Amino acid sequence: MGSLYLVLVLLQLSWTLSSSLPPPSSHLCLPHQRDALLRFKTTISVDCYFSYDSDYRDPYPRIDIESWSKSIDCCSWDGVKCDNVTGHVIGVDLSQSCLVGSLFANNSLFQLHNLQWLDLSSNNLRGSLLENTSSLFHFHGLQRLNLADNDFNGPISSKLFSQLVSLTHLNIAGNEFSGLISRFDGQGFDMLVTNLTKLRNLVLNGVDMSDVALTSFLNLSSSLEHLSLSHCQLHGEFPTQVSQLPNLKYLDLSENENLTGYLPNTNWSSGLELLDLSHCGFRGPIPATFGNLTKIISVNLQRNSLEGQIPDVFGELRKLTSLSFSSCNLSGPLPTTIFNLTKIVGLDLSNNHLEGPLPNHVSGLQFLEGLWLHNNSISGGVPSWLFTLPSPLLDLSYNKLVGPIDRIQKPSSIRSVDLSNNNIGGSIPYSIFYLVNLTSLDLSSNNLSGVIKSDMLSKLTSLEVLDVSNNSLLSLSTSGNDVNYSFPQLRSVNFSGCSIRQFPNFFQTSNLEELDLSNNMISGGISKWEAEGWEGLLSLDLSHNFLIALDQFPGNNLDYLNLHSNLLQGPILSTCLNPQIPNLKELEVIIISKNKLTGNIPSSICNLSSIDVLDLSENNLSGTIPDCLGNFSHLTFLDLQMNNFIGKIPDSFVSNHLNHLLLNDNQLEGLVPPSLVNSTSLELLNLGNNKLKDRFPHWLASLPSLQILILRFNRFYGSLPHSVASSNFSALRIIDISGNEFTGTLSTKLFRNLRAMKDKPNEWSYSTATYGSGSYEVPVNVTTKRLELELTKAVAFFVSIDLSNNQFYGKIPEDIGQLISLQMLNFSHNNFTGPIPASFGNLVALESLDLSSNKLGGSIPSEMTNLTFLEVLNLSENNLVGPIPHGNQFYTFDNDSYSNNLGLCGLPLSKQCINHEGGEPPSPLVVEHDGSKIPFFWQVVMMGYGSGVVIGLSLGYIVVTTGRPWWFVRMVERDWQYNFTRWVRRKRGRRN
Repeated sequence: MGSLYLVLVLLQLSWTLSSSLPPPSSHLCLPHQRDALLRFKTTISVDCYFSYDSDYRDPYPRIDIESWSKSIDCCSWDGVKCDNVTGHVIGVDLSQSCLVGSLFANNSLFQLHNLQWLDLSSNNLRGSLLENTSSLFHFHGLQRLNLADNDFNGPISSKLFSQLVSLTHLNIAGNEFSGLISRFDGQGFDMLVTNLTKLRNLVLNGVDMSDVALTSFLNLSSSLEHLSLSHCQLHGEFPTQVSQLPNLKYLDLSENENLTGYLPNTNWSSGLELLDLSHCGFRGPIPATFGNLTKIISVNLQRNSLEGQIPDVFGELRKLTSLSFSSCNLSGPLPTTIFNLTKIVGLDLSNNHLEGPLPNHVSGLQFLEGLWLHNNSISGGVPSWLFTLPSPLLDLSYNKLVGPIDRIQKPSSIRSVDLSNNNIGGSIPYSIFYLVNLTSLDLSSNNLSGVIKSDMLSKLTSLEVLDVSNNSLLSLSTSGNDVNYSFPQLRSVNFSGCSIRQFPNFFQTSNLEELDLSNNMISGGISKWEAEGWEGLLSLDLSHNFLIALDQFPGNNLDYLNLHSNLLQGPILSTCLNPQIPNLKELEVIIISKNKLTGNIPSSICNLSSIDVLDLSENNLSGTIPDCLGNFSHLTFLDLQMNNFIGKIPDSFVSNHLNHLLLNDNQLEGLVPPSLVNSTSLELLNLGNNKLKDRFPHWLASLPSLQILILRFNRFYGSLPHSVASSNFSALRIIDISGNEFTGTLSTKLFRNLRAMKDKPNEWSYSTATYGSGSYEVPVNVTTKRLELELTKAVAFFVSIDLSNNQFYGKIPEDIGQLISLQMLNFSHNNFTGPIPASFGNLVALESLDLSSNKLGGSIPSEMTNLTFLEVLNLSENNLVGPIPHGNQFYTFDNDSYSNNLGLCGLPLSKQCINHEGGEPPSPLVVEHDGSKIPFFWQVVMMGYGSGVVIGLSLGYIVVTTGRPWWFVRMVERDWQYNFTRWVRRKRGRRN
């Protein structure tokens, strides 16, 4: 009885449309109805592995129709209910019974004309039953109809609701799994709300209601208690009167992103128990009348466009168990009375602009299981009551909390703590290590200091994830006694950006899988003894340290190894690719860039059959590139740039997964390998600064994903073939073929096909095209701002064309003016003739334009004054004539921009124009620092000099020239880091 009572309670709380069947009738059912049920049984099969949602329920049917037998009274069958007087079958409940098949209009089930309820939910029944509804017209007394979570599709006819006027419960939700979802016709919903005057429960989740006029909801029955319309493609202004229906208890309009409206200020349904408007477009403030909803149990308003403060009225809603205002753009003080809710289980106020401190003392949250306050502006200290809650999950990351953390008085059952990205200082309190149920502890990106010792961590016997990265004053004990402690559950440790000077050894007795010690001060080498005991290690990041040698890297099962930016020297064989390592084939990611490696790439690299990413760039490696690198079927990223490789590029590329290939700045010769045509996923190809001699590879135009093409400073020759001009370079956004021997004219069709340069750039559209974060970037060199810059973060949204230092001739095509997202254009040092196209005035995103050293004539188009982002202009060494335009950016350019154009006149040149009306334009406005000839822009750019000129130029480039603030750059960095981490874990998960 206890189990039955629990089931009944759960059914009532979830407002299901099924009813528990009472004991079977003592009367025999009618023979023709028995036979109808048996014929129905023959048309349906039972298969729990094929049925809907089989991964999330028992592999056995709830109702066993296989037990139906002619020898047994059908009123005694599972799932069948008969009338006690007449013997008619009045109820059929076959929900979650693993039924598979189609229901046609002539199915014998529809001969049970006395049915009062029919529940076929959570099976795998298919067909257009709802389109042909004549078979349901006979169910005049039907009160409950539940067809949810099947695979029915097609339109829902209005005729259905002209007959089933007795319905009190209707559920046809969740029939969208074939892609042919159920949908209302133009009049269907109008007929439903008009005729079904007894309706109490209406669940249509997942039904296409995009054609439904929202005014229809004004006719809903006043008896309605449960309305669930999640993910129904509703759009427009939702009438507030619906939330004021007198008997309404459950209202779910979630996942209708184009549904707008306001929360009513008055007359809420006083009996409302659940309100879910998440992922919609509701706007305006949260009304204080929420405080009148004394029966409310759950409120979810996350991801709406609300505004203003959270009214401090929720503390009196004593039945409230779940409250979410996440991502609602709310501001103002944190309402502290919310923490008085005695029955609250989940509280989510994350991703808003809430301010103020947490309360000093809280004692009433006895049932809390999750507290999410991350990404706000909460300030003040970290009170100890946070750690005494029963809540398993605590997330206060990305706030303005300061330290030190209060001493924890009473340990609790808390399992996950995230205080990352705050301003918490001081040492980690010893009492935090008494939270013995902790599985995840994230204190990264704070100002913590002190030393973490193994005896402290050893108390956290359940700990699986530890992240204290980016606390520059925090270090790790490396004493000899540390190996005496065991960490049986620990899987991931991140000490990146701390003050660690020696490779730790006290995790050797754990089952550690991920270890990140990047951006520390570990020097010298890692001995064979230090590398023992790491058998479970899968991921190791030692980048940005001072390592000079690795006698053996830790673990024999690594699939991710990052040694970027160290001082490793000598042959690569002695560093990591040791053929004696038994599981070398498991390596998927190898990054050893920016070191001092010498010698050839060893033949043992051909054993890396699982390799996805190989980065050996910026070393002193030499010799030829092994042919086997092109044969790796899983290879997605190959970076060998800035070495001393010679010979030909292997013509053995077979992987269609390859998306980044960087071989620039070597001494490679010969042709571009035609086998690259197989790499249909290629996004970045950089072969610049080599000795390649070839015509333009016309087959590159067949690579649909190619975004960045760099062939600069080689020995390419000939004209651009017509096949390139007529093909579809739709994804290209950086093309650099400068410093070659190309000749001929430029086809207008080439620029017409550069679709990615025509549209307004989407700042986020390329953020996942790279691997890594600030410690692992894809550099691309471009010549702009009169300097060669190495773009790293900026490459995600940079758009440029560089054809300079070739032998192109003829006119510059007008069609180039269609490339409105272009930021840099360099046609200098060619033989172009004719005028500068007036269409250049359409290039409103242009920041750098170099047309110098050509044979251009005519005047400078006045339309170019529209280029308000233009910072560098070089028109020197041409045959231009006439007055220099004035206005906007043209006031900032000096004489050098126009030198050796003898026919030009006007400021800033000393040569005045004859008959110039209105006088000379005002003097150029160049903002300079005191005592400096360098404009303000370059002062900003050079701020990064202490961290490296290249980084400073890149950051200055992003912040100043594109107008994007510093926080945007940080967001890009975090987004790339997240995507790369997720990518690596996904790869690892696939392998396991």
